[in-house]
Parts: sequence; structure tokens; C-alpha cells
Amino acid sequence: MIGIKSIALAAGLAMLSVGSATAAPQPAPIAPVSKPVEAAPTVTAANPTAAAAAPAASTDPMLAVDGAPAMDIDPKVGQPVVGDLGLQRQVTHTGNQAAWFHNWLLLPVITFISVFVLILLFWVVIRYRRAANPVASKTSHNTLLEVLWTGVPVLILLGLALPSIGLLQAQFKPAPKNAVTLKAIGNQWYWSYQYPDHGGFEVTSNMLKEANEVGKGERARTAVDGPRLLATDTRVVLPVGVPIRLITTSNDVIHSWAIPAFWIKLDAIPGRLNETSFTIDKPGVYFGVCSELCGARHGYMPIAVQAVTPEVFAQWVKAKGGTMPGAAAAPSPAVTGAAGSAPATPTAADAAAAEALPAASGSNATAGQ
Repeated sequence: MIGIKSIALAAGLAMLSVGSATAAPQPAPIAPVSKPVEAAPTVTAANPTAAAAAPAASTDPMLAVDGAPAMDIDPKVGQPVVGDLGLQRQVTHTGNQAAWFHNWLLLPVITFISVFVLILLFWVVIRYRRAANPVASKTSHNTLLEVLWTGVPVLILLGLALPSIGLLQAQFKPAPKNAVTLKAIGNQWYWSYQYPDHGGFEVTSNMLKEANEVGKGERARTAVDGPRLLATDTRVVLPVGVPIRLITTSNDVIHSWAIPAFWIKLDAIPGRLNETSFTIDKPGVYFGVCSELCGARHGYMPIAVQAVTPEVFAQWVKAKGGTMPGAAAAPSPAVTGAAGSAPATPTAADAAAAEALPAASGSNATAGQ
């Protein structure tokens, strides 16, 4: 009897539990809270600042693939050329001076001395061979000959020393106060650049890999970027006709910043600042490399410099978030005019900044140091 009651009680409890389980309401899924998308403000006469709040897609040429202005690359300037002999075509005053010294002084003198010595060797071999001269001369001194072979080389060296000292002086001439400062920092294995005179912004430059070497999401080199092993993802942009103050240093080991077309090779040493100056004469894209053995990937840290007009340089600095040295001195229309007044057109502002570029103060030249 007790067993039947226990079975009936257990069955009743089981039926109650099943009924409560089926009757319990299921919790509703929590929908994600989405932030409402705000409509773009409408530009009206009552709302003149709406354009600044919602800028349209820009077609500015400053927004090129590598962040520099769009420019065609001359395959015969600023890079090695297949079949060419001699130095690269120079685009700086110092480079032209060095090329003249090399082509019109050193090469002729070296060629003349080499040919003269070769003729003397043949003459000695033929004139004083045993068959033509069975009895050897016992002459041990010749005063005239000894004076000549001592004095003539001294005169030749003095003639080469004068232009050589002038070239050396031009290479290490201090930059003027109106120079644009570029600080190049070597790293293993890439370059970073700072513009201390233009707000101190910084860009980083890495070598572009080939199409069969890039990983997912990486950009491969194309013909527009430059030659293999010389093209970079970000180019250094500098103005033409304006003195450039180059400062080099390093974060790890010794590197060397070298552009053959500029006649520039300056070591970048950790804990030390090296400085030189140059002025680019012609717009273009010029390539260089690290010229100091700096580790396993020494051959994969190229340099790409794009020389543009001062007006384009001013636009590029603005696109990078920097400021021109003379721009801060002029009050903006937003300060002098009424609220909501339209700012000056970029073309006029950039042209004014470019005109002030050569006369800019060099007080910020040491800011990157």
C-alpha cells in the first residue's frame, strides 16, 4: 500500500514539473542597440558652417598613393641607368661642381699619368732588354731626372688641391637661416623623417616589395613608384630652389643617407647629429640608398625624394597637418572677421606661404635636435 502511494506521488510531481516547464515564457532576445545615423547637414544661408562639418570626397592630388604629389618619374634622372658611364646627372650646385671636377680634372689627369707610365714601362722593357743592351749602365743618379719625378707630381697635386678644397668647403657649408630643415633618422631597416620647421610632423618610409613578395593587405611596387629595391611607400617631399638643412641621426646602428644626384652622403650615427646643406635645382623624383653596412637588411632601406615647387610643397605640408613658418604670423579670417566668415582660398594661402618660404626664420631649425 505504501509502495502504491509513493508511485502515485512521484507521478503527480513529475506531471506538475512538466506542466510548469511548458508554461514558463521564454525570454525575448536582446536586440543590439544601434546608434542612429545622423543625416548630413544641409548647407544653407543660415548654416554656413555645414560644409566644414561634412566635407565632400577630396580629389586633391596631394592624396596620391604614397602621400606625395603625383609626378612622373624620369627614368634617366635620379636613378641608375643601364648602359650609362660616369656619375649620375647632378641637380644641385655642389653636385655640378663635383661632376666638373671629376670629369674635367681628375679623369684627364689620371688618364694622362696612366698612359705616360705605361709608355715608360714599354720603353724600359724594349730599350734595356738584354739583347739590345748587353752591357748594363752603372749610372746610379741623375739630378735632373730626380728633380723632375719629385717636382712634377707635387705640382700636379697642388693643381688638384685648390679646386678640391673649394669642393670640400661647399659640401660642408652651413645652411642659411632660411633653410628648410629635414631630419633623417635611420632605423633597422627603414627611414623616418621629421620636419621641425613645419610643425614637427613625421613620416616613415619603407621599401615597397614586389608583387610576389607582399602579404595580405600590403601594397606592391608598380612602375609608377620607381625602380625595384628603390621605390618606397612614402616619399620625402622637398622644395626646389630653397636651401635644405639635412640633419641625420640613428636609433640603433650607423646608417648613411645618400642621394647620388644630390652629391650627398651623410652618416647617421646613434647619439650624434650630423649636418649638411644642399639646394635642389630641378623638380623630379630622386632615389638613394643607405650607404653604410647596417645589418641583414641593409640593402632594403632605400630613399626616395620628390622635389616640387614651393607652392606644391606648402600644400603638401598642409595636407600632412603641418604649418608653414610664415603662416602663424598672419591672422586668419576666422579671427579678424565675423563668425562663420569663409576662410581664404587654399591656393592664395599656399602661394603666400610659398613666397614666404625662402625668407622664413631658421629659429626652429634646432627643434628636431
